[in-house]
Amino acid sequence: MKRLQAFKFELRPDGEQRRQMRRFAGSCRFVFNKALALQKERYERGEKKLGYAELCKELISWKRNTETTWLGDTPSQALQQTLKDLERAYTNFFAKRAAFPRRKKKGLADSFRYPQGCKLDQGNSRIFLPKLGWQRYRNSRKVPGVVKNVTVSLAGGKWFVSIQTEREVEQPIPKAISAIGIDMGVTRFATLSDGTSYAPLSSFKRHQDRLRNAQQSLSRKAKFSNNWKRARARVQKIHARIGNARRDYLHKTSTAISKNHAMVCIEDLQVRNISQSAAGTIEQPGRYVQAKASLNKAILDQGWFEFRRQLDYKLAWQGGWLVAVPPQNTSRTCPACGHVSADNRQTQARFVCVGCGFEENADMVGAINILSRGMQKLRDEGQDTADASAGCESTARIACEVSGAVMPPAAGTYRSDSGVARRLA
Repeated sequence: MKRLQAFKFELRPDGEQRRQMRRFAGSCRFVFNKALALQKERYERGEKKLGYAELCKELISWKRNTETTWLGDTPSQALQQTLKDLERAYTNFFAKRAAFPRRKKKGLADSFRYPQGCKLDQGNSRIFLPKLGWQRYRNSRKVPGVVKNVTVSLAGGKWFVSIQTEREVEQPIPKAISAIGIDMGVTRFATLSDGTSYAPLSSFKRHQDRLRNAQQSLSRKAKFSNNWKRARARVQKIHARIGNARRDYLHKTSTAISKNHAMVCIEDLQVRNISQSAAGTIEQPGRYVQAKASLNKAILDQGWFEFRRQLDYKLAWQGGWLVAVPPQNTSRTCPACGHVSADNRQTQARFVCVGCGFEENADMVGAINILSRGMQKLRDEGQDTADASAGCESTARIACEVSGAVMPPAAGTYRSDSGVARRLA
């Protein structure tokens, strides 16, 4: 089977290369915004939107225009990839997977992509980029496979290169033979049905005071002055540290779980809906707005969706299986007698069944019920499953069968707008 995988490294360009990369990112941003404005104009006139091929023809005319001849200094393929990004954004919008495309702003997610023409010299820790030449990069690991595309991005004042490769790998077979359910939370980041729990990192909360002070300092500076640029760089550095800490924690946790379990059952949580504001409208104002805002901030600080995305492809690489189950009443259902009641969960952490008196941690109860629902889902879909308590060998066998002939696992890394690779809800 083929596996697509991306490897991200920090670039070490010289001064001229930095200036060129900023120009390339600016040109791609200009093309994206100009194409977006053109599509909006055609929509207002009642005309059909242009496809990728028609936009490429418009790009040629923009290059020939005397006012925008500087677009020719940027690699043509990088500009064309920007038009592909716009086409993908429109597709996601019409499929109701994302909001309507917005204009790109300078300094926010500056990047450009090469679909071909790059050369990788791992022995000397350098990479060749068209119209930029050879650049050193921080070679922290080996890059296996054939280079398919290269993305250069600016984050936190540093330039990074993401190298996507393709290679053939054997059909994975899970080494683990266990199945677990995972209950996501704020007090506990993740509680497993086997009793294991992971404390939340809360990287934003840790740096919240520093970020607030830096943002207040930025607000007092004259916009676009040198002091303002330095203050903005401090804010960006703190944001980068928050994001890096969160991603590192999620990767370590998801890797440990995917390696030690053949099947993982999780709740099919809609994080966007859960974290919506409770402010309401002027006519119908919301209740407990401040408390809900604090809860939303804590939820978004955990990175639940990213954790699920990582579990999905890492389990696939290990030959395992991810099962998403409905989240309704997972922490209100007694795993002993099946009684469902809001009174079962007397506090946030304590679960006491009013029917049979079963007592346990509420997050642990949720994880047990999630595992039970995942096993039941396999039975409902026609899989030959034994009861979870009958032994872990049957669970491992099921995971192998689903990862093989019945439902091949997704392979590769995905862009952030692609969502979960394999959703079973």
